[in-house]
Amino acid sequence: MKKSLIAFGAALACMGAAQAQSNVQLSGLVDMYAGSMKLAGNERSSQVGSGGMTTSWWGMNGTEDLGNGLKAGFAIGAFFRADDGTPGRFNGDAFFARDANVSLSGNFGTLKLGRSMAPNFLPTILFNPFGDSFTVSPLVLHGNMTSDFFPAAKTTVSDTGWSNQITYSTPKFGGLSANLHYQFGEQADKNSANNIGVNVLYFGGPLALTAFYETADMLGNPSPTYTNGNKNSNWMLGGSYDFGPAKLYATYGQSEKDVASTKTLEQKTYSLGLDVPVSKAGTVKFAYAQTKSDWAAATDTKRKTATLGYDHFLSKRTDVYTAVMYDKDDRFASNQSGTSAAVGIRHRF
Repeated sequence: MKKSLIAFGAALACMGAAQAQSNVQLSGLVDMYAGSMKLAGNERSSQVGSGGMTTSWWGMNGTEDLGNGLKAGFAIGAFFRADDGTPGRFNGDAFFARDANVSLSGNFGTLKLGRSMAPNFLPTILFNPFGDSFTVSPLVLHGNMTSDFFPAAKTTVSDTGWSNQITYSTPKFGGLSANLHYQFGEQADKNSANNIGVNVLYFGGPLALTAFYETADMLGNPSPTYTNGNKNSNWMLGGSYDFGPAKLYATYGQSEKDVASTKTLEQKTYSLGLDVPVSKAGTVKFAYAQTKSDWAAATDTKRKTATLGYDHFLSKRTDVYTAVMYDKDDRFASNQSGTSAAVGIRHRF
């Protein structure tokens, strides 16, 4: 009997150790706003919308300690529109468009297989004061959003997440790290159709620097694309410096894409940003971005977007915000400008 109790106790101890080596976490974010919105080229719309500062999402992730410094991990994440409960960022979006991957990490870094961030994503959202807002961040809007959903007008047409990819993330070396991305096209007889990219990030005290480069065959991810095979190259340099009373941001990038067999579109984008803490919980934010587009035989155009906002944290997980944005795009023959205003709340869980 005594031996049986000892064996049973040992079994429970092993089970406890196994559970301690593995963990699974459910997390997410809900962001809702009310406002009057008008992008250049679009009509005004009064709305209750989802994702004013961050796209609403939910997901699960977990890791298992394999011993000898190795860890296995997974992540699945889905976007949703909290204003009406619709899944995805837009109609036709993949269900797990945020994350769907498995990984192995150790002293060598991390190797990841599946859908995850594109090379352009982290440098873009970390180096502008409005982060990953697809509603009011000028830099994000110029890279990923247009009022008429015309892919060529965006500087980043391969989306902010890539499917079917292998990602390798290096360990950190004194604040410096890099991510290498390769997306398989998975098209019969088109082995050269793929997306390739790299980004580099440096964080050292008040100074932060970044750079990314990507070349893409316009593979759907699943945002609207050109015909597969048309090349797009996109790069950006960025930096920020926290002076204490204020944090400054600046980026500059270029994009070149084939819009037809004989036409190449070149775009140049720069952005400036400012974060000014006005209390322990609140910051005033300002951002500006300008993109100049060379449309080959057509007239060159410029898009200019500026946003002024305020973000106030009620707790570590909940903040309220307000923003006013002006957007002007002379690509349109009429209705070239628009002003938007929004008030929202964001909660993390």
